[in-house]
Amino acid sequence: MEKPRVLFLCTKNSARSQIAEAFLRKYAGDRFEVFSAGFDPTEIHPLTRKVMSEVGLDLSGQHAKSVREYLGKVVFTYLITVCEKAEKNCPIAFPGVVLRMYWPFEDPVAGSGSDARKLQKFREIRDKIEQRLQLWLREMG
Repeated sequence: MEKPRVLFLCTKNSARSQIAEAFLRKYAGDRFEVFSAGFDPTEIHPLTRKVMSEVGLDLSGQHAKSVREYLGKVVFTYLITVCEKAEKNCPIAFPGVVLRMYWPFEDPVAGSGSDARKLQKFREIRDKIEQRLQLWLREMG
């Protein structure tokens, strides 16, 4: 039987969607095929890689991807937007999506201040994403 596919969608696919992808693979990669993408992808932010390595997750196999790579090619069961901009830009009808969810998280890349403050913001968002994902998995049973 085919596993349900989950797409985490953000604007740049540099932080929040990458974090969510890594955590879902860790906690339920045996139950889901997991993807992430952005409307305007850049590179995975170095602090994203750093804060994920702090919790034992290596993102070396992940890279920023455009949602265009998937549209019309991959059918997703779940579409989860993790930023306000992506939610506003996402088409109302996304082909094949059974359930669309909106989990807004603050953009850690937009943070200002010292390097230590920026790192702390990435950790905070990482932890919030992990908690939200674990709650969703418990709700799913």
